[in-house]
Amino acid sequence: MGGIPDDKFVTSNELPRHRVSLTGFQITAHPVTRAQWHGTAEIPFPDHPVTRISFAEASNFAHRHEARLPSESEWEYACRAGTNAIFPGSSTLTPLDANYLYDESGDPVGPGTTTPVGSYPPNAFGLFDMIGNVCEWTSTPWRPGYESNSYRHPARRAIRGGAWDHLPRLLRASWRDWAPDSARWDNLGFRLVRDEKP
Repeated sequence: MGGIPDDKFVTSNELPRHRVSLTGFQITAHPVTRAQWHGTAEIPFPDHPVTRISFAEASNFAHRHEARLPSESEWEYACRAGTNAIFPGSSTLTPLDANYLYDESGDPVGPGTTTPVGSYPPNAFGLFDMIGNVCEWTSTPWRPGYESNSYRHPARRAIRGGAWDHLPRLLRASWRDWAPDSARWDNLGFRLVRDEKP
């Protein structure tokens, strides 16, 4: 887990690279949609990811569906899908791979809004929108970097994945940032995880 040596955009927040141990889990194939959140498809853009949902609201939704939010480690494992590349399965990213707004020179290349989930190819695990479209809440309290003694902020959560209004460098598999638990951003959504029963 963490940044890889070939990644010129890696930051101290993504280091040091380290091993993690995970137990069995299942993660949803795409972020929670507006239709799933509202319980009806009779709303505008029902197949787009739901946004403007606080951490507590996302957690409560997960609990009501006998699920939870992924940890940061689970999210990165699911995103990488068995690969060790800068982006899931590749060292490059194009507008055909994910929903993002600007290329690295700052020129607009994307649609400038969320898109229906599953509009871009899945990763090797069959998961859609692990990068782009919306950033995603994780259950992990934020800490800068992975040093064991770094302070965990109890009212901030790590977010992952990059979003529709980002540059490619923010859609890397190791990219991480934080949001206050109260955040209700138009580029922040979530997906669900269920523990596998032994």
